[in-house]
Order: sequence, then structure tokens, then C-alpha cells
Amino acid sequence: MKLDEIIQLRRSVRKFKDQSVDKEFIDEIIESARLAPSAVNFQPWKFYICRSEEAKKIMRQSYPREWFNSAPLYILACGDHQQSWKRPCDGKDHLDIDIAIAVEHMVLKITELGLGTCWVCNFNSQTVKEGLQLSENVEPIVLLPVGYPENVDPDPRNKKRKSPEEITKWI
Repeated sequence: MKLDEIIQLRRSVRKFKDQSVDKEFIDEIIESARLAPSAVNFQPWKFYICRSEEAKKIMRQSYPREWFNSAPLYILACGDHQQSWKRPCDGKDHLDIDIAIAVEHMVLKITELGLGTCWVCNFNSQTVKEGLQLSENVEPIVLLPVGYPENVDPDPRNKKRKSPEEITKWI
């Protein structure tokens, strides 16, 4: 599959089949994140693969939505503020940017593998932090439910998008 096709097929999946995801697929997903670029190549990330019932319970408590419960596993993307690059002129921490790049690499790989996911950022990070006993400098940033999609639009290219003219300005 070509990258353009993967980008066009990528969509937010909110219903999953009751089917586990092979470890080989998980390894491929993590490899795609590992290869992602980051500011000054600091790679300030850690990815938690939540497959145990205990870990899944913590994720589900942090985002109590019915659809979210159907995922067979979750990938929690965290960033370490002690490892992230800060822009010298104003101290801007690039942690969120680095995590976003790595997560989107994973999302595209997930799509290529025939799996589905949905970016979840509206979760209770404190519930996750306490439940997994994360250190103070580690911030939970994105939760990805991962699984085989069920009942999704067969052609996600039907979703509404702004035109190129609406999102660009030539100067």
C-alpha cells in the first residue's frame, strides 16, 4: 500500500471486534514510533502497551466511554520532560510535538496493518499516572485504543475536509 492510500484510509475507529492483536503487529507499530524524528533527536518518549486486564482497567477508568471499552489493547504515549528539548530563546518544550509525530507514525502503521485506532487526549492523565505509578517528570499525553475495526465506513474518503484553498496561504 502506498503512503497516499494509507493517509486516505486512515480514520478514527470507535468500535472494535472482539479479537486480539498479534504481538508481531504491536512490534511493527512500536518500530514505526521508534523511527520517528524528534527535536534534536532526544526521543523523549515511552510507550506503554496495555494488554493486561489491570492495565486496561486503568485506561478505561481514565476515559470512561462505552466505545473505548471495546478495544483489545491500548498504547499509552508518554513524554519525559527531563529528556525533551526546550527552545533556548523562549524555553518552549517540544515534548508534545515529538509525541504527536511518533503517535501519527503509529496511527499510519496501524492503518497499513488493517487495524484501527482513534487519538484520545481527553482522558484523566492523573488516573493513568497514579495507576501506572509514573514518575513526576513523565506525562501521559495520548491514548490509542487499538484493534480490528468493526462497522466502519468502507470509504473514509467521504469525510468532510476543508479544501486546499481554505488551509493554505501563498505568500
